[in-house]
Amino acid sequence: MKPFWNTPSGRQNPAKRVSKDWVLRLASILLAVVLWFYVGGEDTVEKNVMVPIEIINLPRDLVISNQFKKEIEVTVSGPRSLLLDLADRGVTRQVDLSAAVPGTMVIENSNQHIPVPRGVTVQRVKPSSIILSLDKLIQKAFPVIAKTSGFVEEGYYLKSLKTDPDVITITGPSTVLSPLDELYTQVINLLGVKQSAQLQVPLELDPTVVDLIGETSVTVDLIVGLETLTKTMTGVKVHVVIDGVLRKVMPEVVKVTANIPKLLIEKETDLKKLLTVTAMQTDGEEMLKVKVIPRPDIDLPIEIISIIPSNVLLVNDGEPVSGYSLSTTLVEEVAAVAIPDMGNIEVDRREEEKAELMVDESSDSPLVIRASNKKKIKPAE
Repeated sequence: MKPFWNTPSGRQNPAKRVSKDWVLRLASILLAVVLWFYVGGEDTVEKNVMVPIEIINLPRDLVISNQFKKEIEVTVSGPRSLLLDLADRGVTRQVDLSAAVPGTMVIENSNQHIPVPRGVTVQRVKPSSIILSLDKLIQKAFPVIAKTSGFVEEGYYLKSLKTDPDVITITGPSTVLSPLDELYTQVINLLGVKQSAQLQVPLELDPTVVDLIGETSVTVDLIVGLETLTKTMTGVKVHVVIDGVLRKVMPEVVKVTANIPKLLIEKETDLKKLLTVTAMQTDGEEMLKVKVIPRPDIDLPIEIISIIPSNVLLVNDGEPVSGYSLSTTLVEEVAAVAIPDMGNIEVDRREEEKAELMVDESSDSPLVIRASNKKKIKPAE
């Protein structure tokens, strides 16, 4: 006799179908028991977690101008395994500012604002609210000013003080930037300084500005100059040596105008001793170019402004000076230098009355006295 389920029609036996249903039901029950053991059977615990504040949809022309807590403390409860995974889920408190306008906003933090996974419950949120101050976003350029204290070394002066950059542009809240006009460096002490230098100096910034641009330094170029006085020295002897032989020149003295450091003037009573005056010969010519050289042991610079006359005539040995045919220009230059130091030379007063002295003020150089007529000078008898 064949089993009743092997029917000729080939249809499944109802008893076999019922048996398969019971297998699926039993598997579902076992799975539920396992899940209950690992989830539902766990102890429910509480835990405090820090949830970041996430600002979204902030308008481009607005900025949050106040300081606020970037995290809130949230107390949650639930199965231990779910709470352990909570930190990895990237849970944040999102604050949507798409409809924000300038002013103050109070953002409430309720339990419903914290998106926790199923099975976890939010118990408390601290703080319950946060305050945001929204301000217009502006851009402003600020000149950088170097602050100093004290004075440079005596005999020197502060020639210039420049910062690089000299202007800094900042983008930030209008309430922070509008009251400011300049940015200042920290104080630079100039006491005793006598050399130029390049310094890296931090800016002296308000904390609200530091939040915008961070701690910032600028380069300061400190230029120190030497205090000088313009002095004119007459009757400065010209020393000419050719092939090791001291030669005579006409005129023998010149007038030198120079910028001399005050420190040297205070030490030296006779300023002529600071200089050596000589003349250079070129290609055997009798006219020599006068050159003034500061004394070698002087370590401070002397600036030569003018030499009158700028050329002298080389005198041959044994030939009197009066034997030379002198140009009018050379005579005028000789007169300008020699008159203050005439010594034993007399001037023909009658011819002097015919001479007209004129002062040339057409240039920025020291005044030069020129004779309009040739003066007759004769040796004293």
